[in-house]
Amino acid sequence: MPTAINRPSEEEYPAIYQDYMDRLPEGDILYILEKQAVDLRYMFRHISDERAEEAYAEGKWTMKELLQHLIDAERIFGYRALCFSRGEETPLPGWDEARYVYNSLANIRPLENILDEYELTRRSNLAMFRSFTFEMLNNYGQASGRTLSLRGLIHVMAAHELHHMHMLENYYLKKK
Repeated sequence: MPTAINRPSEEEYPAIYQDYMDRLPEGDILYILEKQAVDLRYMFRHISDERAEEAYAEGKWTMKELLQHLIDAERIFGYRALCFSRGEETPLPGWDEARYVYNSLANIRPLENILDEYELTRRSNLAMFRSFTFEMLNNYGQASGRTLSLRGLIHVMAAHELHHMHMLENYYLKKK
């Protein structure tokens, strides 16, 4: 099993993700994913349930909804990673992020419960990622009408999360 997952070339993920990928730091992606989970928990250390139910602007997700979106994305990226690693050739469907958030009812859940679910989901994916061989990481698959490598998918997953962590820092947590 690889001890590190190399950064993908630009051919291993769709150009639509380039802005996200440009913000992703260099280094061991598994470490980056682990650190994101720690950093996210730290960001919420002093946030109350009531505060987490606030949005930074009208029509935007609340912090709880954004966290639930991260959990949903984590699960979907994880399922896609499993499929790609196993050589699945069937194109995987996209998903309606807004519908998932709306139907999650995140705002009626305790913040601590959402954070715990996030951490468990991330830990589960990390365990799976560590089981992948070099050969698996070079597998390609299709999701949401786009082709990418398993290595690219794992990096896009981290880059997507980084995007939302910046949103939390710059829009939600600076509000008050």
